[in-house]
Amino acid sequence: MHLNYIVALMLKEFLAVLRDKRSRFVLIAPPVVQLLVFSFAATYDLNHVPVAIYDEDRGGEARALIARLEGSPTFEIVVKISHQDEIAALIDNREVLMVLHIGQNFSTELQRGERAPLQVILDGRNSNTAMVAMNYLHTVLLDYNRSWLSAQGQNSPKVSLQTRAWYNENLQSRWFIVPGIMGLLILVVALLVTALSVAREREAGTFDQLLVTPLRPAEILIGKAIPGIIIGGLEATLILVLMVVLFDIPLRGDLGALYLGIVLFLLSAVGMGLMISAIAVTQQQAILGAFLFLVPAVILSGFSTPIANMPEPVQWLTYLDPLRYFLVVVRGVMLEGDSYALLMHQYWPMVIIGVGSLVMAGWLFRRRMY
Repeated sequence: MHLNYIVALMLKEFLAVLRDKRSRFVLIAPPVVQLLVFSFAATYDLNHVPVAIYDEDRGGEARALIARLEGSPTFEIVVKISHQDEIAALIDNREVLMVLHIGQNFSTELQRGERAPLQVILDGRNSNTAMVAMNYLHTVLLDYNRSWLSAQGQNSPKVSLQTRAWYNENLQSRWFIVPGIMGLLILVVALLVTALSVAREREAGTFDQLLVTPLRPAEILIGKAIPGIIIGGLEATLILVLMVVLFDIPLRGDLGALYLGIVLFLLSAVGMGLMISAIAVTQQQAILGAFLFLVPAVILSGFSTPIANMPEPVQWLTYLDPLRYFLVVVRGVMLEGDSYALLMHQYWPMVIIGVGSLVMAGWLFRRRMY
């Protein structure tokens, strides 16, 4: 294997990317902008949930409950209604997410020591949001119930539940989502850089010149793969710094274990990109092929929905997705403090996917060259 030829091809690839202003912009600006936009926008936490109050009681206990809702940063009381017929329009027009109905005898039943039921009407079109809002409301009601019992000199329930969340003490959804966005952006950059490499040469007419050089197919493959890995590694470093500095996401594990996962993940992504590049004739076909792979890869990775909730045949497909393994690595290192030994069962599948895709890409190169 001629190392000098491979280095020369690597330098050629770097120059081809860096000389083009549009390519430089695509590699630097969009990942940073996407990280900022997605990280602030993609969150499961709810703030200022619009609530309507239908208070038929108007007693002291009802007012205390409403005051507790008003003091919560989660809820925002936007309207107080006086008739049941107003509820449907508020929900239908998405003016409120929920309506809290306090019955006529709420205060009286509490003072008698009886159960005082409340009715909550939810907009269930987005079931996840509705369930999260309901859990927040349940927490507020538990605090209200505990405070009311204490004020009345009554004993609180003998059995109480005290929760403690490990790895994400404040249950911030951003700590879960942003590391996933890191994997997504690295995959996009590495895939596009390598998927466009051969297609760009075919469009420019320089691919035939590459074929008459002393380079063998394996050397061409290596020369085009390494720049993608280096560029992806630099992007990963930039995103990692922004995650820790800007979003205050902890880095609890071994940095070397994280970078080993990054390199193996990039190996898999570059292999997939080179397979697409070997098949595509034009850059437009290469971009289309990259996104045809990207969308299923994100859906099957467990980025937003748990893999355990997918049908069993689909779960088997996820084993072919390198993003599935990298998400476990990055979240394990960042949040759980994982080391090399704990992540070994995530490393070797990425090695198999990377080597397999590179071998397949080499075979496709040979078919196109001869």
